[in-house]
Amino acid sequence: MTVPPPDQSLWKRVLLLALPTLAQQGLLFVTQQYDQWLARDYSADHRAALTTANYLYWFASSYSIVVSVGATALVGRFVGGNDWPLANRATAQTGWLALAFGLLAAVVAVLAFPVLLPLLNLADGPAEIAGRYLLPLAVVFPLQLLMTGGVACLIGAGDTRTGLWVLTGVTAVNVPVAWACSQGGDPSIPDSFTGIAVGTAYSYAAGGLAVLLLLVRGRSGLKLTLPNLRPDWPLLFRLLRVSVPAAFDALSVACCQLLFLSIVNRLGPAESAAHGIALRWEALGYLAGGAFAPTAMAVVSQSLGQKRPDRAERGGWTAFGMGAVAMTAMGVLFFVLAEPMCRAHTADEREVKLAVGALRLIAFAMPAVAAWIILTAALRAAGDTRVPVLISWVGFLGVRLPLAVWFTGKGPFDGWEVSGPQWGLYGAWVAMVTDLYVRGLLFVWRFVSGKWKTIKV
Repeated sequence: MTVPPPDQSLWKRVLLLALPTLAQQGLLFVTQQYDQWLARDYSADHRAALTTANYLYWFASSYSIVVSVGATALVGRFVGGNDWPLANRATAQTGWLALAFGLLAAVVAVLAFPVLLPLLNLADGPAEIAGRYLLPLAVVFPLQLLMTGGVACLIGAGDTRTGLWVLTGVTAVNVPVAWACSQGGDPSIPDSFTGIAVGTAYSYAAGGLAVLLLLVRGRSGLKLTLPNLRPDWPLLFRLLRVSVPAAFDALSVACCQLLFLSIVNRLGPAESAAHGIALRWEALGYLAGGAFAPTAMAVVSQSLGQKRPDRAERGGWTAFGMGAVAMTAMGVLFFVLAEPMCRAHTADEREVKLAVGALRLIAFAMPAVAAWIILTAALRAAGDTRVPVLISWVGFLGVRLPLAVWFTGKGPFDGWEVSGPQWGLYGAWVAMVTDLYVRGLLFVWRFVSGKWKTIKV
């Protein structure tokens, strides 16, 4: 099967949907970079703790897919089929799922973090720091999940601008509040470093409440009403039938990422800190994929709702093509400006050297990352959420983790040593790039197969 020819009207539609989402991703990046910048004058232990805390919070955020994927896929199909009453009912049911799963995640996180952190080969000091940092973020997670679910429904309805305005507000709250909370003086905040997370938590809570208010008032044809809030078990099952495999995929990837982090943490605090710095800047490339991924979901789901699988396919390829160009441009930026970018987050020469090597290496993986992020989203929008799980397992369990152990000489658990090349952090990132290319090619193969066009959701 060949890639279909470009469709000018579809390119315009994808671009119009993607630009607000790109700006939204940029605001998320600013929030993350700002938190990293606030931590720049703390010790290496604090920066190592921040790297681990970010991984664990990303793990928790991956869980949000249990709400968002089904919401965009079903709302998009209903809107494409001009069934607005069902689209509104799906939005209301998404709200219940967000609150229920958000509360469950918050409770589990508060109980699990003290047990999990020592298992990630983080020294006692950084582990304690990371635990305090994560607590306020866990407390507001239900509201963050409500924000994610509501924005996912709006994306399904073809509205990517509202998410931009909400994230603008989140950033506007985060910048001054995180700074103020990190200055100390508030007896309710245990230390100034934890204050950074408290400010971020306040901003996410404000975003969740803002999305709830917008949907109560009505936005882009979607409106929360009391009759629609009654549990609709068949519709809830349809939402979960799409979302649960996707969430399982994301969470299994997150578990593998934690094993990968454990390998990095065994290399030492400088390697862990440099790893976190490189990841923060790598996110600049991911944000382009993060912009075109929901756009692909909106176009694919609405086109399938219109009984236009041909348009869905063209939409997926269009989103991928535009995203790949944007991410490749980010790769060039990483390679050329790696050193000043990394120096913005640390004055430690060893950390700078390690982070620069990692960032320049990942620059070459941006096209593969585009295929992984954007085509995964397109497949999920079609309800094809099971095959991506297998692809993720092949990439992580068959490629990244074995190669990382071999190249670094370290296993994820204490006492696990191998006589490999001993390439340190650079070896771990070589394993990462290899995995990304394997998964990227497999996702291209799956999308080209066209089997996702006939899946019912």
